[in-house]
Amino acid sequence: MHTITHAVLMGLAGFGVFVVGYYALISVGYLFLHVLALFELREDVKESRWDPPFRKFSSPFYPGIGIVVPAYNEEATIVESVRSMLSLNYPETEVVVVNDGSTDATLDRLREQFDLEAIDAEIPFDIPAEEIHGVYRSTTDEKLLVVDKENGGKSDALNAGIWLTDMPLFCAVDADTIIDRDALLQIVTPFLKEPTTAVASGGVIRVANDCTVEDGIVTDVSLPKTGFPGLQVMEYLRAFYSGRLGLNRINGLILISGAFGLFQTEAVREIGGYRHDTITEDFDIVVRLHKHLTEQDREYTVDFVPEPVAWTEVPSSRRVLSRQRRRWYRGMMETVVTNRKMLFNRAYGRVGTLVMPFFVAAETLGPLIEGLGYVVLPVAWYFGALDVTFVLMFFLLTTGYGVFLSWFGVFSEVWSFNRYDSPWQVLRLLWYGVLENFGYRQWKTIVAWRGLIEYVRGVDSWGVMERSGFAGEEE
Repeated sequence: MHTITHAVLMGLAGFGVFVVGYYALISVGYLFLHVLALFELREDVKESRWDPPFRKFSSPFYPGIGIVVPAYNEEATIVESVRSMLSLNYPETEVVVVNDGSTDATLDRLREQFDLEAIDAEIPFDIPAEEIHGVYRSTTDEKLLVVDKENGGKSDALNAGIWLTDMPLFCAVDADTIIDRDALLQIVTPFLKEPTTAVASGGVIRVANDCTVEDGIVTDVSLPKTGFPGLQVMEYLRAFYSGRLGLNRINGLILISGAFGLFQTEAVREIGGYRHDTITEDFDIVVRLHKHLTEQDREYTVDFVPEPVAWTEVPSSRRVLSRQRRRWYRGMMETVVTNRKMLFNRAYGRVGTLVMPFFVAAETLGPLIEGLGYVVLPVAWYFGALDVTFVLMFFLLTTGYGVFLSWFGVFSEVWSFNRYDSPWQVLRLLWYGVLENFGYRQWKTIVAWRGLIEYVRGVDSWGVMERSGFAGEEE
């Protein structure tokens, strides 16, 4: 009995040391990314101030962009979202809204607001999407094309839009998204600088909850008054202004948000479009582009541009947020497992040898190990297997270092494009940076474990995103 007890205590101690060491290495990796992000952000800020994106005399040379909007039961936000896209400052656009078998009034709202008329569109026979019932063009704005199809999921809807647009680039945008007026002129920059090699670029996603939207424009930027949306503001700031900027510095961007990303149309068609058997199509499509183009030995770039902004409504309840994050985690696991041959594979360059392994360690395994650490380390200390120093070090590396990274994101926001320009908003952001690491962070590790269990069980449901609509939207 004594031997068994000793073995258990040794196991607890060994796991505790492993967790602390693991998070020490992860913290070093994050610090490296954040330092790289600062250098990248400094260059982007300088460029944005001295090189305005829109020059009307050269505007005919901008490549055409098809804005593909998959819409399933989006009646609360679809009109304001489409208005926003139709009013964007860009020489040549086509807004392709794909009604993916909605059971609410999404299509009716579009008909009422934009006076749709059925057209005889040529539908490609090899389109990787469910049956298309009809294609409509707005009689009030010819830039708007609406596709009505059988429900097939977001990937299926995106494919329908991609195969029906004639534009050389397409912008994948969620139906609950409001895009800043000049955002397309900014996000297209990589395609203007490197027209032969650029295949994708992503912009910044910000939280629209409690912001005022009028005629498709965010007229008043406000921080959410409720808890969960406010905490997500911090997550988005940190993810975009630190993580993705840092990865962009080393040409290792593997994730472009599905809410706002620009792609070369032919490159995505070449790999068969978006996969139907994934629930995180935004992550999957970028990884597949890296994989395919590397295997083809083609020179290419995938870029992140920190100036263009799209605003999206985020979950405001714990139930809906948990459902969203479990889906994200299942999709992340699915993409990593599907593309596991890229891990530590020098044939895929720094994406295979550096970026993917770090992503798996930090984002896939990190929350699981952290969640176990919150339980095992205090137990190991209580039974005398570990010194209290290890427990304190673990909490310092997770919660304490998490506050530092959150404040780093706030600093990057204030220093650069400063959308939250009120001192009170900045103070609230700093406070949210503290709050998210005490309770919310720990809750997310539980959500990650639930996501893993669902992945192992084969759960593939999307889940319903409940929306209240944008503030200021007309009823």
